[in-house]
Amino acid sequence: MSSDELETQEVIEETSVIKEPSSVKDLEDEGEVAADYLEELLDIFDLDGDISIDVREGRAYIEISAESESNIKLISDPNTVEALQELTRIAVQTKTQTFSRLILDIAGSRQAKVESLTRIVNKIIDKVKETNAPVAMKPMSSYERKIAHDLIGEAGLISESEGEGKDRHIVAKPA
Repeated sequence: MSSDELETQEVIEETSVIKEPSSVKDLEDEGEVAADYLEELLDIFDLDGDISIDVREGRAYIEISAESESNIKLISDPNTVEALQELTRIAVQTKTQTFSRLILDIAGSRQAKVESLTRIVNKIIDKVKETNAPVAMKPMSSYERKIAHDLIGEAGLISESEGEGKDRHIVAKPA
């Protein structure tokens, strides 16, 4: 390898090291970076919203809320929020070189998603109890899987995650 290639390889290795946040302060800093990124995004699209930052369960939580007549509802669809969350995570990771598991909620969309997921998981629980056989769920994010695992466990069943990457899903099983 030439010296230029070695130097390029060293830069790649240095910039590809992403570490975990190690303290509440790191998570608060992550939240501030995310809030700055989202504020710029809201300004670009001329959307109104108030941004709040919280740290819960080892994650930065960012909430964008507004009065009922606000145009923020334009981006509150759960799929849109999921995409914006991923973009925000990438922006945070790029700026901080720290792995981000931040959660974004826009106009209560996160709660709507949890309620929808709860209905789905309850149907799966009923099916497992009725058939006494394992039931696989569709692939979902790690946050959604955690909620599903908790609900399945509370119902007295066993759950396991299977698959890799975007195919990672839960299988609910009888106890």
